[in-house]
Amino acid sequence: MSTETPARSARPARQKKPNGQWKVDGQEPLNHNEEFKQADNGLNVRERIEQIYSKQGFASIDPDDLRGRFRWWGLYTQRRPGVPAGAHNSLPPEEVDDEYFMLRIRMDGGALTTEQLRVVGELSRDFARSTADITDRQNIQLHWVRVEDMPEIWRRLESVGLGTTEACGDTPRVILGSPVAGISAAEIIDPTPVIKEISRRYIGDPELSNLPRKYKSAITGHPSQDVVHEINDFALVGVNHPEHGPGFDLWVGGGLSTNPRLAERLGVFLTEDEAPDVWYAVTQCFRDYGYRRLRNKARLKFLLADWGPEKFRQVIEDEYLGRRLTDGPAPPAPTSPGDHVGTHAQKDGKFYVGAAPAVGRVNGALLLKLADLIEAHGSTRLRTTPHQKVVVLDIAEEHIDSLKRGLKKLGLDPDPSVFRRSTMACTGIEYCKLSFVETKSTGVKVINQLERALADVADQLPERLTLNINGCPNSCARIQVADIGLKGQLMTGEDGEQTPGYQVHLGGGLASSDRDEEAGLGRTVRGLKVTRDGVAVYVEKLIRRYLGTRESASETFAAWAHRVEDEVLQHEWEGAVA
Repeated sequence: MSTETPARSARPARQKKPNGQWKVDGQEPLNHNEEFKQADNGLNVRERIEQIYSKQGFASIDPDDLRGRFRWWGLYTQRRPGVPAGAHNSLPPEEVDDEYFMLRIRMDGGALTTEQLRVVGELSRDFARSTADITDRQNIQLHWVRVEDMPEIWRRLESVGLGTTEACGDTPRVILGSPVAGISAAEIIDPTPVIKEISRRYIGDPELSNLPRKYKSAITGHPSQDVVHEINDFALVGVNHPEHGPGFDLWVGGGLSTNPRLAERLGVFLTEDEAPDVWYAVTQCFRDYGYRRLRNKARLKFLLADWGPEKFRQVIEDEYLGRRLTDGPAPPAPTSPGDHVGTHAQKDGKFYVGAAPAVGRVNGALLLKLADLIEAHGSTRLRTTPHQKVVVLDIAEEHIDSLKRGLKKLGLDPDPSVFRRSTMACTGIEYCKLSFVETKSTGVKVINQLERALADVADQLPERLTLNINGCPNSCARIQVADIGLKGQLMTGEDGEQTPGYQVHLGGGLASSDRDEEAGLGRTVRGLKVTRDGVAVYVEKLIRRYLGTRESASETFAAWAHRVEDEVLQHEWEGAVA
């Protein structure tokens, strides 16, 4: 009998699960989102809205249209009033959905005429209970919209060159653009032609309307880098090439939500003529190689994290462009804030005035009055900003003071406190189905409280100190890149009952003139949470501690927050921290 040990049979190698990359795994849908997108392009739902749903009402809407394809035209169902916080995790969607919609109006580059602004104000008044929010994506959002009114809303928007095409959904979302494009004396290159060309060629193109998930773009030629390019999927930043002159530096793969990642440079210099083609190439690459199996891994940032910028650039050049791209320099650090608040000279001798509505909350009546005010001061142009602000263009010097008084009367402050200037908030539980807490009203309340509480040290405060308030982990209000970011959640109080509150992020920031370090994500301190009612108390004490212990007047809040020990940030002030 043989004494040799029999050889073990070789086990087959475990097969790696497909990621749903079209060019690798084929196009077979791997989840229900991919199934309904493949069954019918989201762009096609508009005809059903106009011909069926607007006539037969909310109850007639197919579920895959209601909670899926409607987004391709800027429509989300609102949270049903009375649905408790967190219920979206346990209740079926039909119990969370209200029979009204949030409608997102697409405004690439945030550019508006007063005629367009007046139409938006009238739509708010006539169809949205006078609601309106300026978002940090340069859109304007309306609420309480009925499906029955959508044909007339589209008719009015499109009569003045506006629309809602691909304002949401797994599509190329609104293109952020410098609010002072084409007018700033400091501008390196005007991004307007590139934004317009991308929009003309590709927005509404069925070939690009089934992406793995949303796809965000940002383009600026201003040295303040005013479009938060580090957290967009695709971004162009103005630079001067030593041989080729003004152009753009390419960034790819940024995004926040529950897995934040900052974009990376590809080391590429693009001319104005090249930029739309490269945008198209990057977007196609995301379509073809982006991960589709799991929704929470379907953003471009995950592909870039796996490939790295060198491979990503090579694939773009080899498979989509068929040529090498020009190497280029990195943009210099900004020398001024990018929110454009205040009064600034244009290159034509006129001025632009940036003003701050509290956390972006406006209304239809205000928008109509703003259109009248701008025209009364000799202008017909304005822009929204990626910081929930408004910029009025083309104001003659002799009209500046009068315009500023009028803006302030409307609640649009052109000389705001640091808190009114630098606080942002997402939609919150008032309308959003995913939110755990109130955000807009909390933001307004906190601004007012901090202005009073810190009046004695107002002259010691930095020019900007960002406070971003978000109702859930998805970070629509960019909590991880704020000096102080608040992430909404339910907390357990001393009585064992759940209460609305926030997890605290500290020391984040993007490229800006008031940061000593590179753009970075904020830190979290274990167990540091603040109740909704205690936000103002916490922030006041935190800022006083910063002012009292910073190493010098030039040490930024972000640098201080990363330098000090956890105990400095954890300290429990009565009534504020759980």
